[in-house]
Amino acid sequence: MLAARLLLCFAFVIVMLTHVSSAAGALPATELHAAAASGNTARVRALLASGATIDARDAQGRTALLVATHHNRVQAATVLIEAGADVNAKDAIQDSPYLYAGARGHNEILRMALAHGADLRSTNRYGGTALIPAAERGHVETVRMLIAAGVDVDHVNRLKWTALLEAIILGNGGAAHTEIVRLLVQARANVNLADGEGVSPLQHARQRGYAQIERILSAAGAR
Repeated sequence: MLAARLLLCFAFVIVMLTHVSSAAGALPATELHAAAASGNTARVRALLASGATIDARDAQGRTALLVATHHNRVQAATVLIEAGADVNAKDAIQDSPYLYAGARGHNEILRMALAHGADLRSTNRYGGTALIPAAERGHVETVRMLIAAGVDVDHVNRLKWTALLEAIILGNGGAAHTEIVRLLVQARANVNLADGEGVSPLQHARQRGYAQIERILSAAGAR
């Protein structure tokens, strides 16, 4: 009986020690995420220097760099990237620091991601490259950067839309989206690459009354 009780106590101690050890191991990652979110650069540096795992994940699968990118904490992101954080590490919903920076127009972080191994072929949960949401949301300079980096301008996502189609279908026809259409055409995007229902970019522009976009497409041989 005594032996059984001792064995039970021993097992309990082992479980508790394992729990404490796991919690201690998770603490730097938790603190690193918090420091990245608040933009506390000094704390980020200190945690990395003390051995925090740079690409540790939170409950949503996000790294500290992705958290910094969410909050557009440029200095914290700089420290993490220069320390070797993975700019392509995806979370549970397939966002990475590179993809998120592109989609949200966080250009300073995007520029660093491009300079530190961003995978230009990586795609988000919709099967789109960083260029497609950037075009949709009217981030002109972001689109310019991604085109210059070499992202495929004719990539088709799961909705059967290209960056050009999204700029027209989900854009507002204003100055930003018109300039994005011009940039994509200038980058030799296929102006006749239709959507999944066979509707071309030119047809979409006409349906929406986007006269300036229609002129740009027509001048480029769109039908």
